[in-house]
Amino acid sequence: MRSMASGRVEGRTTPANGVLRLLRRKGGYSFVELLVVSTILLILASAVAPLARVTMQRQREVELRRALREMRTAIDRYKDAVDLGNIGGTQIDPDNQGYPPSLETLVEGADPVDENAGRLRFLRRIPIDPMTQGTDWGLRSYQDDPDTTRWSGGNVYDVYTRSRGTALDGTRYRDW
Repeated sequence: MRSMASGRVEGRTTPANGVLRLLRRKGGYSFVELLVVSTILLILASAVAPLARVTMQRQREVELRRALREMRTAIDRYKDAVDLGNIGGTQIDPDNQGYPPSLETLVEGADPVDENAGRLRFLRRIPIDPMTQGTDWGLRSYQDDPDTTRWSGGNVYDVYTRSRGTALDGTRYRDW
């Protein structure tokens, strides 16, 4: 005869009864089970750590490209404004070839030819270099050699990072 409450059929144990007995065990996990679980977690963590490091470096590289593009676009817009005659007066030095004298000039802005218009600003702020965590960018003037690492002053023709690191694609950051 079958008893519903016990899960037995005339002295025999059913599979449901065996599972209930395992669930009622009050001993907790054995040391071996904890050791196996910790080993599995350690293996998974060691596989994820290098991937996270590469992901963080890739994100910094994306930020570096964005910052360089933003500043180079601002320099080009300043040069275009000078060439179009929108900026004039004592701010324009003929030796500068129309490029800004510093990065701060792009933030502070320049007086337009039209006195009724407000200052022409080209950057809200100087971006932070994600590789060096500072705003100390390498600068090149129009008169400098393309591969120089020393700014001769006078104007800002190009910007680059001062980081000596190498990108994931093998190129040097300062060559970007």
